[in-house]
Amino acid sequence: KKGSELGEYDPLTQADSEDESEEDDLVLNYPRNGLGRDSCLGTGSSKLRGGRSGRLVGAEDEAQEDEEEEEDEWRERLPSKSRQDRDDMKGTQYWSHRDSGRDRDREDRGGPGPIGGAGLGVHSTDPEEKKMRMKNAVRSAFFLVPLVCATLLVLLCAFLIPCQKEELEKRLQWERALGDAGGVTPPALALWDVDGDSVEDVFLGVTEWTNDSHPTQGNKIYSAVALSAVSGQVLWRKVMRESVMYIQCGLQLSTQPSPVVLLIGKSIIMAVNGTTGKNLWSALLKNIESQVVLLPDLQGDSVPDLLIATLPADEALDLSLTLVSGLTGAKLGQPVPFNLTGQGKLIGPLLHETQQGAYYILFGLGNVEAISLRDIYFRATGKMPITQALRRKDSGWEALKKTNSSSFIHIYRGSERVEFLLPLVAGFGNNHNSLDTVSNLNSTKSDWVLVYGSSKLSVLRQRDIRKEWTFNSAPIHSQPAPGHFNDDGVLDLFIQHSANGIMQAQVVDGANGHLLWTAEFVCPRLVLETSAIFTSTGQSAFLFWASEPIKVQKNVTKTTVAPGVAAAEPLIRKLFLLHPAYPTILLELASTTDTTVTSAVSYQERQKDATYITVSSRPTTDSEPGARIVKSMSLRAAITKGQIVRLGESNKAGEPSKPAAFEVNKFFRRLSFKHQV
Repeated sequence: KKGSELGEYDPLTQADSEDESEEDDLVLNYPRNGLGRDSCLGTGSSKLRGGRSGRLVGAEDEAQEDEEEEEDEWRERLPSKSRQDRDDMKGTQYWSHRDSGRDRDREDRGGPGPIGGAGLGVHSTDPEEKKMRMKNAVRSAFFLVPLVCATLLVLLCAFLIPCQKEELEKRLQWERALGDAGGVTPPALALWDVDGDSVEDVFLGVTEWTNDSHPTQGNKIYSAVALSAVSGQVLWRKVMRESVMYIQCGLQLSTQPSPVVLLIGKSIIMAVNGTTGKNLWSALLKNIESQVVLLPDLQGDSVPDLLIATLPADEALDLSLTLVSGLTGAKLGQPVPFNLTGQGKLIGPLLHETQQGAYYILFGLGNVEAISLRDIYFRATGKMPITQALRRKDSGWEALKKTNSSSFIHIYRGSERVEFLLPLVAGFGNNHNSLDTVSNLNSTKSDWVLVYGSSKLSVLRQRDIRKEWTFNSAPIHSQPAPGHFNDDGVLDLFIQHSANGIMQAQVVDGANGHLLWTAEFVCPRLVLETSAIFTSTGQSAFLFWASEPIKVQKNVTKTTVAPGVAAAEPLIRKLFLLHPAYPTILLELASTTDTTVTSAVSYQERQKDATYITVSSRPTTDSEPGARIVKSMSLRAAITKGQIVRLGESNKAGEPSKPAAFEVNKFFRRLSFKHQV
């Protein structure tokens, strides 16, 4: 016998089991006969079910006793029964008793018994089961809801946000034709956000010809145009009586929440609403020669005032400085004329605040002079400034005067004329032309970069007006661009000069005047300022235009293009990006035959990107004037399509001579740009 499991067929006990009733057979064999919940017995009356249940239990007990007796006899008859069979028998008994115990527990809970039929106490256990189900549902919800939210957030960050970023990069790249090209003279260009999308918009001075077949001076239409930086669409257009020489943005008026844009012509300063282009005020002057300089509040109306250089009415004098109210555009007093002994290019005017908090104006013709803002205000109005800060003078600077009767402080005066004077601050230039106090804060307290004699570069210390160092080079034709080439925290200078069909680009150490980097190119035949852009590595990337680089061969000979070939073929100008991490590699971002006359850089802080705005003259095939092309280019998008240009092999021991293209591409594609404060 294999075991004593109820319902198991056993030929040895078959004879004894014939005397049992049909109900006992049902009890013993109910698993095999299919009698269980909702079986063929169905749900009868409660009285019938109760009586039958009692009879079945009694029969089951008798059957168990008979089986135990037979089991003992069987063991005596078969002593050689293997231990393995006995173990199997015990196992079957265990499972049989487990099943019967489970059925009894089910009956005790009032559930349906093994013969079908509903047990007692159903109404008392249903609420508990519902509570348990509710608890399980709540637990599942607490687990699944955060899981689903986290999954959606990951998908959003992984797919949706990059798609929006890529879409914005595409929208930031556009090209638009505006007006006619006026030669290589750069038009007025400025950047400022006026439509509230956190991207600096573009302001441009435009000149257009009428439909007359013979253009003359009277057939020109002058205007200032505001373009959306995102799409290139025209936001507004302001028609002017004369050509727009300068556009400056960022002036804040207490009565005007919108930013104010200044449009400066030869004889007028016009303040307009930056959002709509509507006229706010106008100031009529004569022979304007410079941009506007932002001054502290001179009148106590909580609005910064302005200063501008003009030609004096007396031709015997050289230059006049005129004060203008920033609130109303009214002239403050009379223009202050000066007789400058120098000759040459107009320098400044620039505002400078000394370490003692005194304000001075720097300007000159071929030289650099300084005069106290207090003296200018007194000579213009006959009154002293209202605030005590504007009445202050710096004793150290006043000691530099040659005579007590002189009002000038000589910053630089020599036999070699000054070509450029600019504050040694990051991002100065790039045609931002900002008039807000935040942008002008650092530039009014810094040292200066001085280019004189067309080939000498120096840094002037503002504390004692002495040269920090001097670097000699070939004639410098464009304004130096301050940026961080090394990691010493001092701004370095990118310069370029051209001679004999070759353009040489150099980076000079701002700390000591030593040469850090140099390269030679075929001359692009244009004069354009280099743009220095601060990057995520803590150094600056330098954007400049050139033609093909001239690589130094092993025999130290230079390969140049023959003059006849260069004249026959159109000159291709290329935009290169230089990063100090790879000084022997340039990234070519664009190439064109257009002549770029001016450029500017705009930052997108949220996207960690920068936009390069260019204004170019595009030649035409016939005798009609060339077109003026305004183009916007996302730098990060341009980098992904850029081409690697190797300048030469490294000769230093232990330094890799040729970085892998994969390594270079990986570095540049991870590069991001930000505005340096």
